[in-house]
Amino acid sequence: MIEGLQEKVIAVYCASSSAVGEVYFKAARELGRALGESGATLVYGGTNIGLMGEVADAVVNAGGKACGVITVLLNQVGIAHPKLDELIVVDGMRERKAVMEQRADAFITLPGGYGTLEEIFEVLTLKQLGILQKPIVLLNTNNYYAPIVEFLQNAAAQNFMKPSNLDFFELVETPQAALEYIAGYVSGPFEPKWVLPRPSQSMSGEVPGTE
Repeated sequence: MIEGLQEKVIAVYCASSSAVGEVYFKAARELGRALGESGATLVYGGTNIGLMGEVADAVVNAGGKACGVITVLLNQVGIAHPKLDELIVVDGMRERKAVMEQRADAFITLPGGYGTLEEIFEVLTLKQLGILQKPIVLLNTNNYYAPIVEFLQNAAAQNFMKPSNLDFFELVETPQAALEYIAGYVSGPFEPKWVLPRPSQSMSGEVPGTE
């Protein structure tokens, strides 16, 4: 068991697809089992399909706690996980993300598509703005996130964001490393996205309001 995770709530973002390779399901099971054994609580998208269902199954089977946040529409489709400790039904996707962000003490992203990427980039943006200062982890199973990290490095190199923004997340290769990073996380100093201009000076060189 990894110390320091008891009582923490960890959000997991991941694919709903059941057509992905077994290597991704294996990583999802390992993460869920480790979460369940750690004493942490899982909060995730609430379904029983794809990697989402695999993570939740593993948490539940390991005796851990799991909370799902699902939309009314997806709940009506019948894909809500039946064995969660708590299922929160919300009106839409924006509210779903907001509830997960508010509840979570940390975020782990397994491989996924549009929805997964949107979720993780939202919390990265909140961290960039100083609204959120929580650990964020990309689980790089099968080198899945390497092209995205390369893209972000290029964005920083071309001044679309600060190089320090690359420190907002941790890229790891195993579920164990993801949880160890969260357990030992210490928030660093915040560097604001924007540097505000200095007050304009009068012709005399005096700063208005200082006389």
